[in-house]
Amino acid sequence: MYTPAHFDAGPDAVQELLTRPGAANLVTMTSQGLLATLLPFVYDPSVGERGALHTHVARNNPQWSEPAIGESLMIIQGTDAYISPSWYASKAEHGRVVPTWNYSTAHVYGTLVIHDDPAWIEGQVRRLTNVNEADFEHPWSVDDAPERYISGQLRAIVGLELVITRIEAKTKLSQNRSAADVDGVVAGVSARGQAVSASNIERARPQ
Repeated sequence: MYTPAHFDAGPDAVQELLTRPGAANLVTMTSQGLLATLLPFVYDPSVGERGALHTHVARNNPQWSEPAIGESLMIIQGTDAYISPSWYASKAEHGRVVPTWNYSTAHVYGTLVIHDDPAWIEGQVRRLTNVNEADFEHPWSVDDAPERYISGQLRAIVGLELVITRIEAKTKLSQNRSAADVDGVVAGVSARGQAVSASNIERARPQ
């Protein structure tokens, strides 16, 4: 991933992308060509030197049964937002401005491990559920459903573990703009109801 120095994601930004609830595109090269699936995941820092991303796919999805060639990739997408040049203070000064797109992303590379084991899969589903239900007033639990029903659902999926070998991460959040331009971007994005993006831009503001 092309990443100019001023858009290089720091450790805190990488950690946030890995640990926040969300989904990522798993991309694998196989003998049948590229395969990709959008999958919810949880990050486990205790695996290997860099941790692992844990997820699962439908048993009928061929991505798990087609052996991956070389590294596999999970693309994590953070918040993103269109940036209008009309928000820049510099537009009124010289007009040499164009639209762009702000975003945060991490390309997580690793070795894909298949877990066709009911105990591992159940543990992964429980962790994934707990992460995504954490902010609910009355969180749903796997144990809320009938055991026989859950057992059937678990048989229909296969666990996947991406043991991380390297991470390329980028936070393109107007760090290359002047303080006045950043002020305009934060105001513009906020006015469009994208509060999280506005907060991320503010936090990335050059000191």
